[in-house]
This record gives sequence, C-alpha cells and structure tokens, in this order.
Amino acid sequence: MRNADLIARDIKSVWHPCTQMKDYETLGPVPVKRGSGVWLEDFDGNRYIDAVSSWWVNLFGHANPRINEAIQKQIGELEHVIMAGFTHEPVVNLSERLIEVTPDGLSKCFYADNGSSAVECALKMSYHYWKNHGKPTKKNFVNLSNSYHGETLGALALGDVPLYKETYAPLLMEVITAPSPDAYNKEAGETDEDYALRQFEAMEKILAEKHDEICAVVTEPLIQCAGGMRMHHPIYHTKLREACDRYGVHLIADEIAVGFGRTGTLFASEQSNITPDFMCLSKGLTAGYLPLSVVVTTDDVFNAFYDDYETLKAFLHSHSYTGNPIGCAVALATLDIFRDDNVIENNKRLSQVMGESVAHLADHPHVGDVRQTGMTLAVEMVKNKATKEPFPFAERRGMRVFKHALTREALLRPLGNVSYFMPPYVITEEQIRHLGQVLTEGIDIATRD
Repeated sequence: MRNADLIARDIKSVWHPCTQMKDYETLGPVPVKRGSGVWLEDFDGNRYIDAVSSWWVNLFGHANPRINEAIQKQIGELEHVIMAGFTHEPVVNLSERLIEVTPDGLSKCFYADNGSSAVECALKMSYHYWKNHGKPTKKNFVNLSNSYHGETLGALALGDVPLYKETYAPLLMEVITAPSPDAYNKEAGETDEDYALRQFEAMEKILAEKHDEICAVVTEPLIQCAGGMRMHHPIYHTKLREACDRYGVHLIADEIAVGFGRTGTLFASEQSNITPDFMCLSKGLTAGYLPLSVVVTTDDVFNAFYDDYETLKAFLHSHSYTGNPIGCAVALATLDIFRDDNVIENNKRLSQVMGESVAHLADHPHVGDVRQTGMTLAVEMVKNKATKEPFPFAERRGMRVFKHALTREALLRPLGNVSYFMPPYVITEEQIRHLGQVLTEGIDIATRD
C-alpha cells in the first residue's frame, strides 16, 4: 500500500467531516498507517507530530501500552451489555472515580456516546428538571457569543459560530446569547479579568430579566475551542455560578474539549472554584481511543426524577452503547495515568516550554495575538496588527501553515487564521520547540503576500 493508492480509494468512497471535498483535488487526505506516542506515520514512511491530538482527544499518545492492555483485558470479559436494568463493574468503577475527581457536589453519572450527545442529555435534563418541579415556562437556554457545543440539532442551537450554525438555522431552537468574555476583544490597557467582569454585566442583566423562562446557561469554561481557541479569565464563571444560584438557573459546563488537563488543571471549572449543575465530559475521557461521554450532575437534579413509575418523571433518554464496558475500561486506565504519573504537574513544565517556543511571534507584524491556557496555545494571524483586522477567510492563511507543517513532520490543522498546539501530554520539550520553529516558518510563509 502506498499513500496514493489509499487516497484514490478514499476519494471514491469516503465523505470526510468538516471538509469541502473539492479540496482533495489539490491536497488529498493524509493517510495514516500507524501511530506511536505523538507520532503518526503514513504509508510512504513520512511521519507527523500530532500537535492537535487528533481533534483534541488524545492525551497519552497513540498506541499507549497501558491503555491497550486495559482494552485487551476487558474484551476478554465483556464487550457490551444493555444498561437499562443491567450494570457492570467498569461503569460502576468509572462513576465512582469521576465523582471523586470532579468538583465537590457532583454525584451522579449519566453516560452517552460523544460530546454532542452529552450536551443534548444536559439540555433535556435541565428542562425536564424544571418541568418536574412545576415550572414548565423555564424552557429557554443562554449561550455565549462565539460558542460551540456540537453538531446535533440541540447542541448546534447552543453554538454561535456562523460557519457551523447558519445553514441550519431554520431547524434550530432559538436561544438567548450573551456576549463572550473572550479577552481578545478587550480594550487597550484593560486586563483579562476586568474585561470578563465588564462582559458579565450583560449576562447578569439577562438572568435578572428572564430567569423565569431560562432553564440553564451553557458555557465552555476558559477556552472557546472551535471558536478559534479564544480564551477568558476564570472570574467570569465564578460570577456566573453566583448569579445562576441567585436567579434559580442551572449552569451547564461543557468541558468536553477543555477537561482532563487541557487548561492546566484537571477540569477548567476548578480555576473558577465552582461546581456546575451539569458537567459534560468526552474527548479526553478515553484518551482518544473510543467514543464515550458522560454528564456528571448533582443529587438535587437526580432527585427531581426519582419517583413512582406512574408519575412519569423518569428521564427516558437512552443510547444503545450507553456505559460501554470497553470504553469505561479505557477511561479508568486514563484516570489511572493521571493518578500515577503526576500528569498535571508535569504539564506545567511542558506548557511553559510551549509558551517560550512561540513567545517571539507576539512581535510578528501579522500576528494579532499569542494566547495560552495550560496545554492549549493559539496564534492568530491578522492582516492589520494595529486594528486586528483579519485576513479574508477565502485566503485560507491557516491552510498555508498546515501545508508547510506537513513538510516539516508536523500536523497543525488550523481553525481559520488560527494555528494552535493542543498536543498529547507525552510530547517532549524538544518536540515542542520543533513545533514552535515549524509554526514560525509557516506563519512567515502564510503572510508573505
């Protein structure tokens, strides 16, 4: 098998996600034969550092021996069983472990298949909670501008990135949108914290005026990932938690992309010192191996559904592969690595090297921002540095960086004009410095004309 052979077969039969397939007339998909650690290798012997963790899922490298062993052991015992009326040891063990490591007060775990599905569960739970409490008028949701929560219709409605949402707007429920605390938009001389507090005033007003009709506020704590890796100060969510309590509104923390160490703590909510009513987890939950998601919630929410059968208060949402034992075994192995390998502390050193590797780009004439939260770092290219005027989207400057990076053993799939690092935690300092050099070269090439 050669790269060209697989690409030709792929183009005839596969429809790729988040892709204009016509692009493959000039740059085909990158074939991957095998993975090991941070490396992906194609059929022609080329290799690439997976700097984006294969869509933000891979935590501890490809073909991780400890996770492989957990899968092999579980396959020999139980591959799957219906979760309605049945249970198994991996799902009980995982639930206990998640309750142990998530913020205090989260005490029940409801499983689904992927991030969008977890968000859908949380939306339905929140609405149903208020309905069971005799408040059916609470049926609206609040999101943040530039947010993203998935592609299924409920999750998509809670997003605010036009590229994903605009086409399907006629199919979507209407939501209330508050301005994002995204620090990229702060005034000159304004701190991230001051800007977040100023932006929170609009959220406070929405909750004060409309709390009787609002089920929940849905946010991505600290980083709006699909919105261009835009970042904000944790004080925003501290204030939001206080306001949700004050006005009787749920807080749903979408930690699907930002959980499991991506922001420098195990969960982003920790930095705001809050406990959401619902925490949605996926992606890193299984370290990039298998689709699994979970909504971790409170006894208060759980008890709203606990009643005699004939009251019809039960939460009847279901997925065929809910609580899959193999997925749970992988998640347990992932949590074991966090526990045993001092991952969060080691990541502090790696994140410092990441920042140092691109610090010089802050002075680049076509870089509008270099931003970092923990193990996530983003560099945003702009046409005009003084005004932060973006390059026209059709020029696809980020793709120029991507194409160059492939020639330099790096996978740097962009978000528009934003290139970013969100690597597996097994990356070395030397590999990070290489990525910094490749990104610098790519941005010079991408902004040359």
